[in-house]
Amino acid sequence: MERVDGGSAPGTPGTTESRRARLRRWPRAGGLLRWGAEATGRSPWARGRVLAALAVVTAALLAFHSAVPNRVGRLGSLLETFLPWLGLAVPLLLVLALLRRSAVALVALLWPAAVWGFLFGGRVVAGDRGAHDITAVQHNVSDVNTDPAGTARALSESGPDLIALEELTPAARPAYARELAARYPHRAVRGTVGLWSKYPLADVRAVDIRPQGVGTDWNRGLRASARTPWGEVAVYVAHLPSVRVQARGLTSGRRDESAGLLGAELAAEKRQKVILLGDLNGTVDDRGLDPVTARLDSVGREFSAFSWPTAFPVARIDHVMTRAATVTHVRTLPATTSDHLPLAADITFTP
Repeated sequence: MERVDGGSAPGTPGTTESRRARLRRWPRAGGLLRWGAEATGRSPWARGRVLAALAVVTAALLAFHSAVPNRVGRLGSLLETFLPWLGLAVPLLLVLALLRRSAVALVALLWPAAVWGFLFGGRVVAGDRGAHDITAVQHNVSDVNTDPAGTARALSESGPDLIALEELTPAARPAYARELAARYPHRAVRGTVGLWSKYPLADVRAVDIRPQGVGTDWNRGLRASARTPWGEVAVYVAHLPSVRVQARGLTSGRRDESAGLLGAELAAEKRQKVILLGDLNGTVDDRGLDPVTARLDSVGREFSAFSWPTAFPVARIDHVMTRAATVTHVRTLPATTSDHLPLAADITFTP
């Protein structure tokens, strides 16, 4: 039936009224966004219970990661190494909950989202650099670094007061010494770790952090006193044993043993002001580093400071920690020819 004006009669296909009627009927036709009961009678509060359970498990792992046992494969340390990335489960489960049209799963997702925000929300945005006393740079330069001179120049040009290096090889050591000498006249090297300083260094000695069964030629720790305008500061440089993720779990036994030895050295340190610079082969969330993190301040955990691996940084295993001082800002520097990114930290001493 034609209208005089050439339009369609009310109720026929194409009219506003018919489109509205189709939209009203569409949810009952089983569209993707339908949130009513299914043909089986299950409501949005009854479906998606598996997704809801996964959300609760994610929240529990985030909140109670320390309860995951370390006896088998050191699963607790493995979880804690990549703990922030567990938050990726939230958007994944959110998409699945929307596709499943599950109200109970959406509500359950509030738990892991809230826990992740509490634990890591403050790390998402790096803080601005404020007033500070000194800047220290920590870098594992890699024992297969093809351009040690270029690496040294890059670190020097960033202008820190202290530079700590690990994996110094006898062949590359002269290049670092030559390039850093002008700006950093004071240096201390023990084994494969070294410290370059704008301030005079005294009382330099090796720090024995060798795990049981490792030979005497393995030397990855040193301690020196830096004579700064803020008083004598004990500066430690350490490189803890590497860990590997294997089928049986995380091989961190030697790393944990070495961390215990380093923690004992820090506990016995008589100077009030302490700075630790090093590749600890673990994150501050990893319980294996508790002997160290329990004695030093490890603030400044921004995501922007993930230091390893260079190609796609997923964790910060390089650290600048302090006692009687505060790390006010931490950041990574541009990549060198190492598989680690250099880490720079601004430090303010406690009056």
